[in-house]
Amino acid sequence: MANNNVGPKRLVVGAHYGLKDWLLQRITAVILVIFTLILLVAFLLGDSTYDAWAGLFANQIMKLITFLAISSLLYHAWVGIRDIWMDYIKPVGIRLTLQVLTALWLIASFGYSAQILWRV
Repeated sequence: MANNNVGPKRLVVGAHYGLKDWLLQRITAVILVIFTLILLVAFLLGDSTYDAWAGLFANQIMKLITFLAISSLLYHAWVGIRDIWMDYIKPVGIRLTLQVLTALWLIASFGYSAQILWRV
């Protein structure tokens, strides 16, 4: 009996995360657009001094919205960069090293942004 790996009984591995990541990347993009619009409205309707912007970000709701936007940005970047590494870097050791360095950089960016945001 021949095993041709064709049809509904073929073994599919490695592609189980594609739809979830595609959908989450679109959701994070929408969150970033909404955050950008909020900042644009605040800029156009408010005062553009340092004190006005510091006051805007002193509000706990704005801090949470900003934290959500930063989290969305970093996850969005992770999915995009990870896909680039998987598509174009074929040696497994180099690809794994780049993915680990990228993850460490994004985690550090997350921590640094939280520190900056809650310092205001």
